[in-house]
Amino acid sequence: MLDALVEYHRRRELPFTPPGHKQGRGTDPRVRQVLGDAVFRSDVLAVSGLDDRRSSQGILQKAQELMADAVHAENAFFSTCGSSLSVKSAMLSVAGPGEKLLVGRDAHKSVVSGLILSGVEPIWVEPQWDPERHLAHPPSAEAYARRFAEHPDARGALVTSPTPYGTCADLRAITEVCHRYGRPVIVDEAWGAHLPFHPSLPTWAMDAGADVCVTSVHKMGAGLEQGSVFHQQGDLVDPAVLKAREDLLGTTSPSVLVYAGLDGWRRQMVEHGHELLQHAVDLAAEIRDEIVQIPGLHVAGPEFVGPDRAHDLDPLQLVMDLTELGISGYRAADWLRETHRINMHVADHRRISAQLTFADDKETTDALLTALRDLSRHAPALRGAPPIYIPDPGDLRLELVVLPRDAFFGPAEQVPADQATGRVVAEMLTPYPPGIPAALPGERLTAPVVDYLRTGVAAGMVVPDAADPELNSIRVHIER
Repeated sequence: MLDALVEYHRRRELPFTPPGHKQGRGTDPRVRQVLGDAVFRSDVLAVSGLDDRRSSQGILQKAQELMADAVHAENAFFSTCGSSLSVKSAMLSVAGPGEKLLVGRDAHKSVVSGLILSGVEPIWVEPQWDPERHLAHPPSAEAYARRFAEHPDARGALVTSPTPYGTCADLRAITEVCHRYGRPVIVDEAWGAHLPFHPSLPTWAMDAGADVCVTSVHKMGAGLEQGSVFHQQGDLVDPAVLKAREDLLGTTSPSVLVYAGLDGWRRQMVEHGHELLQHAVDLAAEIRDEIVQIPGLHVAGPEFVGPDRAHDLDPLQLVMDLTELGISGYRAADWLRETHRINMHVADHRRISAQLTFADDKETTDALLTALRDLSRHAPALRGAPPIYIPDPGDLRLELVVLPRDAFFGPAEQVPADQATGRVVAEMLTPYPPGIPAALPGERLTAPVVDYLRTGVAAGMVVPDAADPELNSIRVHIER
């Protein structure tokens, strides 16, 4: 893609096509001053631009073949709509309307969106709950085996690994379970684009035998925002079907800028990935050692891994527990941004996390450590936020009584939150980040979940997909 852009400029191509800014000539100078001329100069059409109208040069195809080779997949497909689209494409290539798909209940809201659009019936697979720390880890292989035994007509399975907290499933064991039933496994590996390029990182889905995996290169790689790749291998998912599903959902105007970012990152990793990631892993270890010396901060580590917990942990996700400081992650994240201009990755009722990549160095991590030390000193002044009601893990589990699609598109009404208990929710209610719905369309709401969400919002939780983000009212399905 990058070579093709160089050649495009060398030939001095003159477009009478979109984009309408015509390589920046029509762009407001004030916009160019902020974004730079290069962005607009290389914002060209993929077809009838970078390549001809027949795509006879095969530029995109060659870039995707190089990506597949780099990450040990048979096929790779670029997406400029993020992994939110890629995971939907993967789901629709495995199951259709009315068919069953095993899905870990810790799935991202993009997976739930796929269920709503497709009409697929989810068969939930329970995560491994840590009741002491109020955190869900990916489901076990045994949990998938039990659900397959109960639903042998399920068309396949979907697992999220790593989670936004860096915890990973035993993908080899889960894949073995699925393949015993002759069913494919999809891995939502949005947070794992870096995993193929260093042996000390958790197992990459393709190496574990997964049939399809989805990665967000913009998350842990060096792609532009919305840059995603989904990978395929084996004969349980037809690559032609997978591409057709992506074509159904994707844009007909893909961004060459995003494509080029994906292609350039692939080349960087093939040539220098091991060295760059080794530096990141070493730096993460040093930062962990520094953080544990800060009063009141605890960095998650071995307690996240083991029986009834995660199978592995990505060392580049630094998850910090603030329980000893007596402040919520919401309050801490807001304070760090306001005071030190430090933006944290995940914030929840008791944790914040910092995502490291190979782009970090001593300068960025020193700024993080300075801010965290200051947070520790100022913690007493940050206490006193409204308490958050955290139910027991069993009380967070809701019963799915209506298909997500039917509840979302069916008759609905907005009712006061105190009248929503016992009703079937008709919208996603998703604390974000990390973006895992606490309640989704078709589930029957319970008092513990309503209390958790409402007290969470009062304490700083963000629920952006609710019709009423303050949760004074909730959209519910009208049952016939």
